[in-house]
Amino acid sequence: MQLQQLQILRELGALGSVTAVAEALRVTPSAVSQQLAALQRGVRAPLTRKQGRTLVLTPAGEALAEAGAAALDAMAAARSAVDEFEATEGGVVTVSGFLSAAQALFGPLIRALGSGPDVPAIRFTDEDVAQSDFPALTARYDLVLAHRMEHSPPWPKTGIRVLTLAAEPLDVALAPEHPLAQRSSLYPADVVGERWVTSRAGYSPDDVLRTISAVTNRPAEIAHRINDYGVAAAVIATGDVIGVLPRYTSVVTDAVVRRPLQYVSTNRMIDLLARPENLRRRSVRIVADALTRVMADLTG
Repeated sequence: MQLQQLQILRELGALGSVTAVAEALRVTPSAVSQQLAALQRGVRAPLTRKQGRTLVLTPAGEALAEAGAAALDAMAAARSAVDEFEATEGGVVTVSGFLSAAQALFGPLIRALGSGPDVPAIRFTDEDVAQSDFPALTARYDLVLAHRMEHSPPWPKTGIRVLTLAAEPLDVALAPEHPLAQRSSLYPADVVGERWVTSRAGYSPDDVLRTISAVTNRPAEIAHRINDYGVAAAVIATGDVIGVLPRYTSVVTDAVVRRPLQYVSTNRMIDLLARPENLRRRSVRIVADALTRVMADLTG
């Protein structure tokens, strides 16, 4: 077995298609297929199977992919021990962030790192995906800012390292003239009967609204589905609807007030996801440490 073959098998399990693996590894789909075929010739049990138009891992393939992830990590550790694997502080570090985190953290991160020949060069990308899709982004970026609700399933443990940056409450957002804005905190029964702007399914505001409906046993009236918090805040400011906004990472004006919601869990975890072999690079660790400091400053 070759490490490249094991890496391709792992990426197939993470990304779900030969095309996605080829894009992530910057090779052709034909090259990916050839490496998978070569790997299969050395193993008796089938490693992949067709599922519709896609190629997925069999249980044997999943087991080998997990072992391959450990092998890749071990090889990175060996290289590090021999030649101080990429021990320089400089270099290029790629960072992706969901929209509100990118807006709140990217600028302060640049200022926190400063400038100089030993400062890593940052390449930012905004990737606002559903919670289940964040782990796959670690195939394309050194560091991935991700979010999940506190009570939701944890991130996969195989092949990914998780650094928790913050537990961010999501608050009810209202126009200042709304009657509920006079209260210091709110309860599910207070707000479930209002008209709402929320996110698309799979994102944090919709998770909170579904929890409100569940604990009150009442459906919520959803008027708008908007993922951009700035746009949602502008709609909330009209007084026509209320919504849910993150306490730290959403930038709003005095046209919107936020009130904490009691009796339900509204915390979303803001985590930094990375492949273990990437965290062995000093430049990546420098950026991860700076992100930790920036988030600590933001949350006070």
